Amino acid sequence: MATMNGLRVYITPVNASVSADASVFYSRRGNGPIYRWLYEANVAHWRVLRMHGSDFKPRELCAASWKSVPEKLQAQMGEHYLD
Repeated sequence: MATMNGLRVYITPVNASVSADASVFYSRRGNGPIYRWLYEANVAHWRVLRMHGSDFKPRELCAASWKSVPEKLQAQMGEHYLD
């Protein structure tokens, strides 16, 4: 789990066995909204989408190690969560 300013990173249990190759991550800081990060290979970019409560059940996720998050995504999350 990431701890950058209270940031937590998650993956779905389906991706739990996948390390840095995972193409979908979720993030949340404090009690804020949950964001979905999806890697789009055709443009080599991580797309972020704010999740709505009706589309999502946080208990369906499991914590991810910050080390399992690809470096490009770590940088993009850092920019997204600027204080």
